[in-house]
Amino acid sequence: MATFTLPKNSKIRKTGELHQALTGGKKRPFKVYRYDPDKGENPRYDTFEIDTDECGPMVLDALIKMKSEQDATLTFRRSCREGICGSCAMNINGKNGLACTTAIEDCGNKVTITPLPHMEVIKDLVPDFTHFYAQYASIEPWLKTVTPTPSGKERLQSPEDRNKLDGLYECILCACCQTSCPSYWWNSDKFLGPAILLQAYRWLADSRDEMTGERLDELEDPFRLYRCHTIMNCANACPKGLSPAKAIAEIKKMTASREI
Repeated sequence: MATFTLPKNSKIRKTGELHQALTGGKKRPFKVYRYDPDKGENPRYDTFEIDTDECGPMVLDALIKMKSEQDATLTFRRSCREGICGSCAMNINGKNGLACTTAIEDCGNKVTITPLPHMEVIKDLVPDFTHFYAQYASIEPWLKTVTPTPSGKERLQSPEDRNKLDGLYECILCACCQTSCPSYWWNSDKFLGPAILLQAYRWLADSRDEMTGERLDELEDPFRLYRCHTIMNCANACPKGLSPAKAIAEIKKMTASREI
């Protein structure tokens, strides 16, 4: 029987620090993953007590309060606070999502916050997106044409063709779907994953793009495309309500139809 063990320095220590609330209102404990590679120590969970009466309604508000008032070394990404940039993607109570759009009240009495799964951790709640962005660049996510641009005009498309991009262009590349996909966990070196394939279909579905055949040639591979087994974790995890699985199915249909 095969046995699997984690690297010695990846196992979470049982004990962590307790950061008590500075005010005496309604307290809620937040269990937060902490890891600093520069210290050479194992990861740990710290507990932060937050007075939710003196805090904004979202998980990101609680994280900002922790960093501002209790531990300035706590590290996480954030930017827009409106569910647009995707920077604050993390795992909250076992589900990937955006901290800025996840309400504290929806998380129960205890909140456990960890980085997105299956990614190298740079520090605390910050995953390394280097490989993810390299995969995104590999699909050449820009309009590719061979015909000259109409003189003095943009490349236009009909309202009907424009509507085909709905459910695709809204992707914010937060990687919530990518890191919730078991197929991506096991084959991230070869499988492009739901987020990247949804982005790939966004250009395949664009009536102005003229490189459909070349794009399909690059995707048609047992691992890059067909490692998707339609588990649907991606659609469940997407904070924008998109369906990467549907986009992947459309790519498969396109590759099959050109073989007939």
